[in-house]
Amino acid sequence: MAHLPQTMRAVVLRGQGFDNLALEDVPLPRPGPNQALVRVDAAGICASLVKMIAQGNDHTFLYGWDLAQFPSILGDEGSVTLMQLGQNLQGQYSVGMRYVVQPAVDAIPVNHLERYRDNGAGISKIACGYTLPGHLAEYMLVPEEVFTAQCLIPIPDQIMALAHAAIAEPISCCVSGQFHHMHLQQEALTKPRKAVVGLKRGGTTVVIGLGSMGRMHVDVALAQGIANLVASDPMASRRDRALSDFAAKARANNCQLKVVHPDDLAAEIHTSTGGRGADDLIIAVGHPKVVEASVPLLGKGGVANFFGGLKHGQEFVSLNANRIHYDETVITGSSGGTAWDIAQTLTWISDGQLDPSRHIAKIGGLQHAIEMINDVREQRLDGKAVLYPHQHLEAAFEVPEWTAQDETALLTGAR
Repeated sequence: MAHLPQTMRAVVLRGQGFDNLALEDVPLPRPGPNQALVRVDAAGICASLVKMIAQGNDHTFLYGWDLAQFPSILGDEGSVTLMQLGQNLQGQYSVGMRYVVQPAVDAIPVNHLERYRDNGAGISKIACGYTLPGHLAEYMLVPEEVFTAQCLIPIPDQIMALAHAAIAEPISCCVSGQFHHMHLQQEALTKPRKAVVGLKRGGTTVVIGLGSMGRMHVDVALAQGIANLVASDPMASRRDRALSDFAAKARANNCQLKVVHPDDLAAEIHTSTGGRGADDLIIAVGHPKVVEASVPLLGKGGVANFFGGLKHGQEFVSLNANRIHYDETVITGSSGGTAWDIAQTLTWISDGQLDPSRHIAKIGGLQHAIEMINDVREQRLDGKAVLYPHQHLEAAFEVPEWTAQDETALLTGAR
């Protein structure tokens, strides 16, 4: 630890609201025998940060944790380099290697039980950036729970751009969502049914909503061998961007891509499928009327994913139960992902099946984290914001995309 600083900068939340959010100098964590210290190379700004700040101690993932007494270092997206291993982890991981941490940790808490309600009784999932240290810092402690849940995931291509690895987590939420889809298939009517996970190969997928997450869904869907992809958004700028970003990829993957206004969506699906309806439907919009209007677009045996969460007080929607019954459709949902989803995302990035550069809209340093969180809160960005904690940039800046070459130029001072 001699070559590491005694303190580090971190974005700390000490209560409810933005008045309790600050960039602070805090002591550098010291890993215990079953812990590790990592350097945060790049970190993404997630919309969930806004919810965490707004709710403070009332947030579900805090389980009674008092931020005034035990402040949280925020940040649930990032790529890291392993700097130091506790003595009991020697030989199991490699110092100097790069990893992504799955922030949703499916493990019971083992540290600071006295800080949780009922000493942590009944808790089976905790999270980085909540009661576990987060990525909006120069360094990050990786505690026992992360190792127990196998949430430290190696980056397969160690030269992968830092920012690209950092946003593997939000992309992995789309991977998780699409792998919640399941289709029953039979080789013949006399053969047993088999459940096939994922989007229907050779089928038609529909993505409703082309915001940041909707475009990620389009990107992930085009990696799965579908024949048709129909995407919809009321904003012309988003429709134009989706076509610009994904038309070439769709052609390369032998997929017909159509991007339309919601008013034209039903007619386009009818034309694209010969009247059969969609095989897979991803609703990346959290609005009950959109959900109600979208589900009827499914064909027989189709799957609808309620990916966009609905606001409190708007959770109930009306659906035609007979359509579900007679057409044997499936309604599913997904929230977050697992370590496998991040590993699969990193593999697809490494293989060139996914290009994170098109999903990044703003770049900054750690000193710009609060500005970027406010950008997300005010919906000023149409894409991901990524920061480099060890770069002292004068100002954050928006980008149309962020390639590996752009990152190299920034880190070497050529930009």
